[in-house]
Amino acid sequence: MEIDQIISSYQPDEIGLQTVHASKIVFLAGIISAGKDTIKNKLLNSSEYHPIVTHTTRAPRINDGILEQDGIAYHFVTRDQMRQLLLDHKMIESNHFGETYYGTSVKEFSDANKQNKIALTTIDINGISSFYNIAPHNVTAIFIIPPDYNTWLQRVKKRYASIDLFEKEWQARRDLSIAELEYALKVPYYHFIINDDLDHAVKVANKIAHNDDDVFCRGDDEARLRTRDFLDAIRQAI
Repeated sequence: MEIDQIISSYQPDEIGLQTVHASKIVFLAGIISAGKDTIKNKLLNSSEYHPIVTHTTRAPRINDGILEQDGIAYHFVTRDQMRQLLLDHKMIESNHFGETYYGTSVKEFSDANKQNKIALTTIDINGISSFYNIAPHNVTAIFIIPPDYNTWLQRVKKRYASIDLFEKEWQARRDLSIAELEYALKVPYYHFIINDDLDHAVKVANKIAHNDDDVFCRGDDEARLRTRDFLDAIRQAI
């Protein structure tokens, strides 16, 4: 069976389900250059969190002059290895973007549970949706938003070596960001954090992560309204 066929109908086995249901999971999502990785790394300075490392079939990249390390940035596997992990039900979920496949293993959550820690990672909205469908009471989903459109645009541009490279990919990046924001606003389970002050954003994320019943409050409503304004700004920008 081809890997795409496996993913289209994939469900974790009973061991996988039991592992997720025994976990306290916090997922950080967000559009490109929102700051979700920075917030994640700040939270991981606390011993209360366990980093969930995702599997991927892409090759390691160089970030800030440093090559990504296996087992830290990602678990780097071949396409055949990913296929076998799925066939053996070693994964909770898997999805792909183009020719690159991603997935989260059962072992990552098992390790977090053994240490009695909160499982934490950044993940795309499709991955969060998969987990929420499996164990909605165990998942806290946080969507990170840049402070405003112009700040976000400058952050995105800095990711590229030249303006030509930026312009080549900008439309696709913009369209994807709009789609992600629209989806996050449509479903009921996202907390939104406006990342206009990093220390404050980390404190808010940590507070949300420790809400036992995933309680929503007035601050969530205000952040959701600001997120709608941010989405409108992206739509209106030329």
